[in-house]
Amino acid sequence: MKKKLIAGNWKMNGSLSSNEVLIKQLLLGLSTPNCDVAVCVPSVFLGQAQALIQSSRLDLGAQDVSMYESGAFTGEVSPAMLKDFGVRYCIVGHSERRQYHFETDAQVAAKARSALAHGITPIVCVGETLAEREVGKTEEVVKRQLAAVIHINGHCISEIVVAYEPIWAIGTGVTASTGQAQQVHAVLRAQLKAATPHADQIRLLYGGSMNAANAGQLLAQPDIDGGLVGGASLKAQDFLSIIAAAH
Repeated sequence: MKKKLIAGNWKMNGSLSSNEVLIKQLLLGLSTPNCDVAVCVPSVFLGQAQALIQSSRLDLGAQDVSMYESGAFTGEVSPAMLKDFGVRYCIVGHSERRQYHFETDAQVAAKARSALAHGITPIVCVGETLAEREVGKTEEVVKRQLAAVIHINGHCISEIVVAYEPIWAIGTGVTASTGQAQQVHAVLRAQLKAATPHADQIRLLYGGSMNAANAGQLLAQPDIDGGLVGGASLKAQDFLSIIAAAH
């Protein structure tokens, strides 16, 4: 049986002093978690986080990666650079990257391939806007986004993590109901089963205002294998409560 994964996405938050406090609190509270745990930190803090985490039960994650290996791409971070810092997971295609940086499905798929080529597990984000949900396009949107990743990564697809993040529930305090979340996760699982015989080993995370109060119910759903946690991952006690809910 695969372990659940709880990954914290710090987004553009943190400082050298607050990061140290947060990571030390997490390490004190983790003892023997029943799930895998990662923190995806801004790239400028990877060195600090790597030193604080060292060989603990906490894995290091990044928030983005370049689709290119190296070269004249000012401001980009290559997968080899991330690997140098011991990065285990990397978020690709977060809705904020798609929305504010105009990342396409094809670019997200290429970033996933880039991470996989260096032994980094991409956390591939998919999700619909409120307008798309209201006109019944949820399944169409998430299947299109995931199809691009499946198409370009082929037999490696069993090595990814998928995070369903309804855009209307990110940072809004509004969470998809357990039924809504499970329904979309089931659609994604079926799509993965059509692509690989190893679909059951792929972890599907829910991302969208997961917190200490609703984590237990969400994580009890049959196709929800963990969470991609935003705001709550910046508060040690809240994040630890979510981790404790992942059996």
